[in-house]
Amino acid sequence: MQNSRKPRLEKVGTAFGSSFSVKQYNDASRNEMPTFWHFHPEIQMVYVKGGNGKRHIGSHLSYYHSGDLVLIGSMLPHAAMTDSHTGNESETVIQFNYDCLGGCFFSLDEMKDIQQLLHRAKSGIAFVGEAKQAIGARIDKMPKLDNFAKLIELLCILQDMAWTDEYLVLNADGYSFEVEISDNNRINIIYNYVQENFQRAIPLDEIATLANMTVPSFCRYFKRISGKKFTRFVNEIRIVHACKLLTEKQISISEICFSSGFNNISHFNRVFKDITTKGPFEYRKQFVKILDEVEL
Repeated sequence: MQNSRKPRLEKVGTAFGSSFSVKQYNDASRNEMPTFWHFHPEIQMVYVKGGNGKRHIGSHLSYYHSGDLVLIGSMLPHAAMTDSHTGNESETVIQFNYDCLGGCFFSLDEMKDIQQLLHRAKSGIAFVGEAKQAIGARIDKMPKLDNFAKLIELLCILQDMAWTDEYLVLNADGYSFEVEISDNNRINIIYNYVQENFQRAIPLDEIATLANMTVPSFCRYFKRISGKKFTRFVNEIRIVHACKLLTEKQISISEICFSSGFNNISHFNRVFKDITTKGPFEYRKQFVKILDEVEL
């Protein structure tokens, strides 16, 4: 299973006559997308049209609703935004190098706001509210434009992103995931293993053996590259799954607790509130309220 999902440093190509990449994926082309944990030198803009899914960028884990719009900085590790269960209409991905328009272009005085935006993007940015809808709609139309129009539209979109205050910095406390290319295979094996096994207990000796390390060495290694303990990472994966169940399934919180890999409801409630700042019942109630407001 792990060999079929061999992680890699993604190599981004551009179409003939273009200095950056614009791709749009739907159900028919979804298998062309890179999956799981990967990174690349290019800055990446992703617009998910509709649907609900997981957002894992750097150390940040969360669950998005009604589509998503993110800006991901160079070499910032991230996972796929959509899969066959997301329920989105399409996913548009724009990738560009900082110097794609010339080494000094984004250093021009006129680019000051965009330069600051790209600096924030090193921590990952998610756009919300009207900004997500308005900017996302423009991104959705980009694949149909000619190359010159795409370039102009990219700059306009970056300016809109720079000017709006409707955004969240995803790794607000600083990002410390120090991924070296030589570490990439080990990191992906760990990440993929947790994704496949989070619904049961994952003992430290089990994951350390998988990484070919002793338990103390693994704990130090994981804390160094992620800035968090392994148990925290596993719990965040579980809570993201719980958020998905809370918003998509009409099942009890007790069932969600056990389906998400917890074996104690009080522990589940405590971890859920620690990670999301809300209890699971409050989280579900707030989501229903948002849906009601949207329908109105």
